[in-house]
Amino acid sequence: MSTPKLGLDYAMAQDQDDTLAAYRSQFHIPKDKDGNTLIYMTGNSLGLQPKSTKAHVNQELEDWAQLGVEGHFEAKTPWLDYHEALTQTMATVVGAKPIEVVVMNTLTANLHFMMASFYKPTKQRYKILIESDAFPSDKYAVESQLRHHGYNPKEGLILWQPEKGEELLNYNTLKKLLEKEGDTIALMLIGGVNYYTGQFLDLKRITTLGHSYGCVVGFDCAHGAGNVKLNLHDSGADFAAWCTYKYLNSGPGSLAGCFVHERHAYRKDLNRFAGWWSHNKQTRFNMRDEFDQLPGAEGWQLSNPPILSMAAIKASLNIFENVGMEALQKKSRQLTGYFEFLLKDLGEDTIRIITPENPEERGCQLSIQVKQADKTLHKKLTAAGVISDWREPDVIRCAPVPLYNSFTDIYHLVSRLKTILNA
Repeated sequence: MSTPKLGLDYAMAQDQDDTLAAYRSQFHIPKDKDGNTLIYMTGNSLGLQPKSTKAHVNQELEDWAQLGVEGHFEAKTPWLDYHEALTQTMATVVGAKPIEVVVMNTLTANLHFMMASFYKPTKQRYKILIESDAFPSDKYAVESQLRHHGYNPKEGLILWQPEKGEELLNYNTLKKLLEKEGDTIALMLIGGVNYYTGQFLDLKRITTLGHSYGCVVGFDCAHGAGNVKLNLHDSGADFAAWCTYKYLNSGPGSLAGCFVHERHAYRKDLNRFAGWWSHNKQTRFNMRDEFDQLPGAEGWQLSNPPILSMAAIKASLNIFENVGMEALQKKSRQLTGYFEFLLKDLGEDTIRIITPENPEERGCQLSIQVKQADKTLHKKLTAAGVISDWREPDVIRCAPVPLYNSFTDIYHLVSRLKTILNA
């Protein structure tokens, strides 16, 4: 990518040279009531629908109609082990080994299942550390775990906070927290990419630090999966979970992914909730056998896979398999870098980007503070055909997704924002 320039001609030239530009046509891009294509910048909340999704879901509906219960064995992709058709590609997307990954349940449910196994409080070591501005559901989940085990969340919850006057998390602050409280902390559960600032944390650094103080370390990767190279296996994290409806484009409320490091794959001493889909596949349907746990992440499943949701995930993962995370990340950095360039041209007296400037410390999301603005600005931007996301008190989140957003999208977004601000 050449040095960014102002003007529509530059954006159009970048789109002409973009090797991934053709993938945009594989997605349904929303339109307004007059039929004008909207500038969609909220893939960090809900990814767009691949056009292939309908065919994948219809295939399962047709197999169900034609085969009934026999679809478990005779469907085009047999339902009995449908989740296995997703494992390899999902593992590649999050940087894990197939034995470490399974698609199941939903995000917060998976975090609770992981905590059932990995949060083992004692009288001395019972506290849970999270980032101070964690996604609310994570905070609710860990507080409920503390209460479940008989602890007061106000005493048992430790918050990793930014330095005074800053938005971004600092590793030295985390180290000081662990030096002070490390021997009382049972679990660290951190958002890999912060939903508010877009900060991509160093998972390996956090895991190494946490493990050095005897803490179990897990990550919520909802805003990372399909966005950045997580390298979960190499991070050494004990577990992670993520949803698939953001950057992985699987549809509202779709299933989640779960990672359990391979060093735990054959551990039978870990407490866990169990169900028949975590039981040995060879004897699962004998029905009356004692529980025989599957190794790896599959051993945390409970129920048979919901096929229609998995069909939508399969459609999206096929695209990821074709493109690859390397190419996606390359374009993502180009798009976000161009977006940053145009925003800075509006002037620091108007715009402040709170997302890290270093491309290694962010994905595609930029979180923008517009000085002396309130939600009225966001409403005007929406009326101008830009679908972005407002977070109180004063941040607009925009995520140019490399699979379906273009340089021209970004040019028009900033141009419309500038017009609104000038008015």
